[in-house]
Amino acid sequence: MDKQSRHKKLIAPLREAMYDFSESGVFKEMNKLFVPNAQMHLCHPLGSRQGSEAFYSRVYAPLFMSIPDLERRDYIVIAGPTTGGADWVGCAGYYTGTFCKSWLDIPPTGHQVSMRFHEFYRFEEDKVIEVEAVWDIPEVMMQSRAWPMAPSLGREWHVPGPATQDGIVQGPYKEAISTVTCRHITEMLTALNRHPSQGGPEVMELEKYWHPKMNWYGPSGIGTGRGISGFRNWHQIPFLAAMPDRGQYNDQVTNHFFGDGDYAGGTGWPNMMQTLSENGWMGIAPSGKRITLRSLDFWRVEKGLIRENWVLIDLLDVFQQIGVDIFSRMREFNKSRHGFDPETGTALR
Repeated sequence: MDKQSRHKKLIAPLREAMYDFSESGVFKEMNKLFVPNAQMHLCHPLGSRQGSEAFYSRVYAPLFMSIPDLERRDYIVIAGPTTGGADWVGCAGYYTGTFCKSWLDIPPTGHQVSMRFHEFYRFEEDKVIEVEAVWDIPEVMMQSRAWPMAPSLGREWHVPGPATQDGIVQGPYKEAISTVTCRHITEMLTALNRHPSQGGPEVMELEKYWHPKMNWYGPSGIGTGRGISGFRNWHQIPFLAAMPDRGQYNDQVTNHFFGDGDYAGGTGWPNMMQTLSENGWMGIAPSGKRITLRSLDFWRVEKGLIRENWVLIDLLDVFQQIGVDIFSRMREFNKSRHGFDPETGTALR
């Protein structure tokens, strides 16, 4: 069995344990899969952790307490080497279950809730040594009607898996097509970064890389854009208007790209840096502050063009960097609701 297929096989028991979630089952598989000092880089406010015990007790256990029938559903599982020789497995999907008790002070709904995840696992000698993960926590806030910020420009909905329903890529690893897919993505990103510093929208050559019926599935807070016009209107134009120096600090960030058949994944912690300097973004006034972004992406290429792109950005970390405490705002926004203690401003558990 080739290395990439083996890595996907090694992570399968953890994914299966999280499908029928139990504390003992999940913790057992984490201990088997991760090295003792594995580095876990997680979205705000979950933070960075070291080792499976801290990962479970500080991250998964509180979520499981709030969603006692917790279930993980993957719709993308890919693996591949980067040009630097690092081996990654990327997983995309969502956690779901009945939201019974507050989590991160988000008021429970008593109904089924879903939260998208993008998780990347770096392997060495058949063990995970590093995790980079973004969970779409704003999605949970929106389902709880507790989102305290501006509404999204794009479409907020339950983002689907691949239209072709083949996102859990089976082996053997196809090196040639995987390399072509990854190259298409990196060339597309290089072209994107030419605008606005090197010219108008035409220098991005969007039609060269993107399918006319492409879907850009952005994080909650931005939403989905359909087609090139939807991508530009609901994400790219506001994004670049707010941060026109995008792509000028690549020497200060990291990026890891790899392909697996018609799919590619990209991660970095952080992998973007720019200045929130002009018109503001997502209802945020311009701060003039340089910020970093953690954007974890998956792409599906169809007949030489990108047909689907799943994107999660750690938006809560962006707000935190510019001094906007989303969780404090959320508590203020929701403290009159049943289930909140008005004296402490926290959800009753």
